[in-house]
Amino acid sequence: MANYIIISANSDIAKETANILTNQGHKLFITARKEEDLELLKNKFGCEGDLLDASNFEDTEELFKKAINNLGQIDGVANFAGSVILKPAHLTSKNDYLETINANVTTAFSVVRACGKFLKKGGSIVLFSSAASMQGIANHEAIATAKGAIISLAKSASATYASQNLRFNVVAPGLTTTKLTQKITNNEASLNYSKAMHALGRIGEAKEVANVAVFLLNTENSFITGQTIAVDGGLSNLQPKIKA
Repeated sequence: MANYIIISANSDIAKETANILTNQGHKLFITARKEEDLELLKNKFGCEGDLLDASNFEDTEELFKKAINNLGQIDGVANFAGSVILKPAHLTSKNDYLETINANVTTAFSVVRACGKFLKKGGSIVLFSSAASMQGIANHEAIATAKGAIISLAKSASATYASQNLRFNVVAPGLTTTKLTQKITNNEASLNYSKAMHALGRIGEAKEVANVAVFLLNTENSFITGQTIAVDGGLSNLQPKIKA
């Protein structure tokens, strides 16, 4: 069995991932930003964890030290910290932009940095991007910028730390039913429009994305690095058939 760190375990996809890993008998060390969320998650998954704002480099380092003290060898890390913003560039404030970069890029960089410092025996690191960074979609400029940076980060880190047997891969979901996307999924017109953009004619479920994260974390799948896997119903590279 393996040991994993789950960053921002309160996200819907993170909880599905943690549930699969726990059911497989793996051990987890989890993080959340709120005490009440952390305690609920620790009880749910029968594991230890700590509060963390992953955009803070020093706090992320301390978190890794605690996880190693608790679990010993760490076999993989999945970073689920992130945000969603849907605005055209001219309506995106500087604060909107900086918050988006901080929540997505800075957290990912902070986790990669800590992995490079502390996971000396190798491991699999899973980061999260978005299909919106792989396909031009209107009103996604800030989030496409941030999520695109994560793909580039993973590629560079994969090259840098290959000799350390650290593997960095990215999952890029299409629209998925989660708390973060409720403004879209709870609006029938927006939801139907979004479904039509996906070649499979529907949006994704959190467990479908989690399954891919678990696959990449699996220590048996150790010859995959620097890759971005789109779990998006074809959104990033297929043109849906136009209905007559």
